[in-house]
Amino acid sequence: MKTVLTLDPFDYVDLWLRREKKEEAQHYWRQARNFHCAAQGLPIESSPLVLYYCFMNAAKALLASKSIAFNPYHGVSGNRMRGPNSKTVLSNEGIKIKQNGIVPAMASYFAEIEAARVHSLEDILYNVVCVHRTCCLSYSNKPERFIPLRRAIFKRDTASGQVSLHAEIGDGINWSIYRRRLPPEVAEVVGGPPAIVSTRTIHWAAAGRPTDAELASLSDLNAEIRRVIHYINGSHTLWYLKTTGASTIDRSPITLMLIAMHRLSEICRYTPSQLRSYLDGPKNWLLSEFIAMSPSQFLDEIACEMTGHQIMIPNVRVPN
Repeated sequence: MKTVLTLDPFDYVDLWLRREKKEEAQHYWRQARNFHCAAQGLPIESSPLVLYYCFMNAAKALLASKSIAFNPYHGVSGNRMRGPNSKTVLSNEGIKIKQNGIVPAMASYFAEIEAARVHSLEDILYNVVCVHRTCCLSYSNKPERFIPLRRAIFKRDTASGQVSLHAEIGDGINWSIYRRRLPPEVAEVVGGPPAIVSTRTIHWAAAGRPTDAELASLSDLNAEIRRVIHYINGSHTLWYLKTTGASTIDRSPITLMLIAMHRLSEICRYTPSQLRSYLDGPKNWLLSEFIAMSPSQFLDEIACEMTGHQIMIPNVRVPN
């Protein structure tokens, strides 16, 4: 399908939901838009509360659009990880995913394989690609886990008919280190410049138009690979491979951003002085970047997941 170019994904998704006659999802989506508009111009000490309700309603819109029944409760809460005399830092700011609610429904929808249900806010932000570089700069002891990819495509071998994902590794990467940290979904391409290929392949019988069954098998392969290949939205999509290592959380970016914003909204609502201490502390840049960047990333991922379209910002050119 052709890429959808729009400055406002809310309008396009609203029209798509209307055309598909998904009234419940459309209601949630419009609520998400209202909360998003309300957050504009709010100070950073207040915006997480409103942004969380934007995120939550967008998540409910996705579930409703897929006809997935869900418990209307949040399904996530704070979890005390620090001792009585411990400092208040992001590494002991705990978040617990419950058994029922919106967040568990999202985790089930994405078939997440993560066993742990308690994570620190620091680890969650470390696993969100749009603020990962900021996190690594904020914590000098944290190595980068996401490496940039170029020309990521599914390719069919004309001789065997096997289809697999191929991607080149971006410049400036110490491949001798990262080639040993590849997740099981991909493998190194031996010979030539640094590149990866999916470890699992599917078969397409002919080079012409694929059958519905072949497209379904490609969809399954894509879903498997997308557990480790994430993107940053914009006028050009930037793809990244999530490598293995300490502090890795095997959850979708949508789930991670949702629970991170939920915890920030709780702190904003119940202990605003604690949020102020975070914003006045050494990790203020990381939190500021997450609050500023995650809404556009989260809404883009929800919109693409809901509609099946890639939605991008038009690359507007200034006349000469």
